Amino acid sequence: QVQLVESGGGLVQPGGSLRLSCAASGLTFSLYAMSWYRQAPGNERELVARINSAGGSTNYADSVQGRFTISRDNSKKMVYLQMKSLKPEDTAVYYCYAKRVLMTSATDYWGQGTQVTVSS
Repeated sequence: QVQLVESGGGLVQPGGSLRLSCAASGLTFSLYAMSWYRQAPGNERELVARINSAGGSTNYADSVQGRFTISRDNSKKMVYLQMKSLKPEDTAVYYCYAKRVLMTSATDYWGQGTQVTVSS
């Protein structure tokens, strides 16, 4: 049974920082690209950051470039999202996402999400 469990969300003031964590189990973690998505009320789920399976390549949404950093530890089956200079518009539920693409198929999994609220 595959599980992705997010933690680290909460309430933070504008300009503050948070570090989200995602613990994976039940899958060969090192074979999966990992991503963080977020969804604010009334909005579609959007990609925030992605890291490849080896951890050597990352991509970010323009809105978080330079403020957020995604990283992973394959030995611990963990992926992280360090968020700095948080803005009210970063308020959303943040989801961990794992995806493995093979020649003719793909396998993916979602976590349950963790709430991040940026407010004074």
